[in-house]
Amino acid sequence: MKRTIDTAYIFLFGASLTVSVAGIVFARDIFLLLGLPADALDAATLYMTVFLAGIVLMSGFYGTCAILRGFGDSKTPLYFMIIAAVLQILFEIVFILKFHLGIAGVAYATIAAEGATFMIGIVYLNRTHPYVRIDLKNIRFSRDIFYTSLRIGLPSGLQQTFVALGMMALVRIVNGFGTDAIAAYTIAGRIDSFSSLPAMNFSMALSAFVGQNLGAGKINRVKRGLRSTWVMISAITLIATLVNLLFSRQMMSLFTNDPEVIRIGAQYLVIVGIFYIGFSIMFVNNGLFRGAGDMIVPMFITLLALWAIRVPTAYLLSNKIGITGVWWSIAFSLTFGLSCSMIYYATGRWKNARIVDVPLNEGEYNEL
Repeated sequence: MKRTIDTAYIFLFGASLTVSVAGIVFARDIFLLLGLPADALDAATLYMTVFLAGIVLMSGFYGTCAILRGFGDSKTPLYFMIIAAVLQILFEIVFILKFHLGIAGVAYATIAAEGATFMIGIVYLNRTHPYVRIDLKNIRFSRDIFYTSLRIGLPSGLQQTFVALGMMALVRIVNGFGTDAIAAYTIAGRIDSFSSLPAMNFSMALSAFVGQNLGAGKINRVKRGLRSTWVMISAITLIATLVNLLFSRQMMSLFTNDPEVIRIGAQYLVIVGIFYIGFSIMFVNNGLFRGAGDMIVPMFITLLALWAIRVPTAYLLSNKIGITGVWWSIAFSLTFGLSCSMIYYATGRWKNARIVDVPLNEGEYNEL
């Protein structure tokens, strides 16, 4: 376990440095490729350059949180997230209002907050788990563990890469509708991300739960855990859906006074909000698959939903019914992804992807 954690940190920092350098060099070219309006190009490039310069600290922060979740400690990463959020607000006040750094101040605040929390996390990890103590003098890289981790993590990494590219393609379509559409999409996306947080966190919790219980051969607990998670996430997501349907304009007006931006953003929140429960269940299902060590099929489901459904549909519908077509493409892709994940879960093939082969209770196995 110690060598696994050491290897993970070494890889995280090496990969982060590579992404940081490449991103800084090509940031402006990427925004030009996305068709970003000229009046936003300089500010976007400045923000991204500063943000990418500190991505090493951010990777360390999220890596530490992942390690703690792997120990079964889901509360401490939550506390670290809260600390990071509070620090970011304070740093933004200092960098923007006192030092007048503008858009760059937001990026500096993000880096400083997550960097400081990363250091706190390392201290906490070393004090509470001395057997995996992080010591730069004695940190060791294991090639065998790295290859095993790569086999597990590469599909997920490729998935996230292609998802990011797909989202860039979607942004390229939205950019064609002007600055009002860009502003509405950005604001609504931020609000939308809050509604997605429960699904993401339940998914991470379920992944750890599934991994631990499959490792112990307790397949029946996996089944009950998944069903309980479905119930909990559906109840929480239903509230988010109702809030979006009833108060979409009010939420948009918290961030802008432009009536056109509010109108476009409210449309997004209503259309996408209707499908929150389906999105949440799909995300939870993927958490089950990841916990079982099955990365390949979820990756293909995500890529098909994005590249075969969302992007082509967004392009076609936006040419016929305008920016609303992009919002409907998101809804259609979520429905497709949910259907595929439920079908794959029903096949039971994900149970065969366990990294460590342990005996499962046959009665419970068949029952699932």
